[in-house]
Amino acid sequence: MPEAPDAVGRRYREVRARLDAACREAGRSPDDVVLVGASKRQPIERLRAAWEAGLRVFGENRVQEAEDKQPQMPAECDWHLLGPLQSNKVKKAVRLFSTVHSIDRLKIGRALDREAGQQGMTIDGFLEVNVGDEPTKHGFSPRDLPRQAGELAELDHLRIVGLMAIPPFERDPARARDWFDRLRTLRDELAARPEWSGFPGRLSMGMSSDFDLAVLAGATHVRVGTDLFGERP
Repeated sequence: MPEAPDAVGRRYREVRARLDAACREAGRSPDDVVLVGASKRQPIERLRAAWEAGLRVFGENRVQEAEDKQPQMPAECDWHLLGPLQSNKVKKAVRLFSTVHSIDRLKIGRALDREAGQQGMTIDGFLEVNVGDEPTKHGFSPRDLPRQAGELAELDHLRIVGLMAIPPFERDPARARDWFDRLRTLRDELAARPEWSGFPGRLSMGMSSDFDLAVLAGATHVRVGTDLFGERP
């Protein structure tokens, strides 16, 4: 059964209301939190409807999918890469995205910096942290983050702006909040180190089910897919 014409617009307004309420509860301005529409495998019609409703930042998981969608969307869209990045896709990623949320190892950070320099630009990036030390997930180890990521603080064309995590799934919201607090603590510990002087310390965390809690814990970017676009076809 086709969706109602304004289904995406309605969902966008509901998500914005939740986000604004969480910001008020946290004593923060809604302008301090970026809503990233996680649009993986969503039809272009839904992306266009979200743009018309007011969404300005779109997050894709695959370089190829973003390359296909971008010509069909307004040029003013801000595109972020949310999924893992392979070395052979770095050149395209630098051209397509303003921000990469998934820098999970030194090799990718170095490659992004090198390619951005060759293209005469600067790209923003989040360090992905495997906060739960889960063997199935990518990311820097929480225990070794300062040692592992130290050299990325000195790059010229990749600007590390914060940390990103996809915490372990928790049915209990209180336990989910613990993971967000843990990422914020790791951010604070990293920011206190001299080599990270000037570190913006942003936090990309929280999705459809828990972004309210992430905002309370200090999220600056929330990645919302299903609650915004609906179930993927």
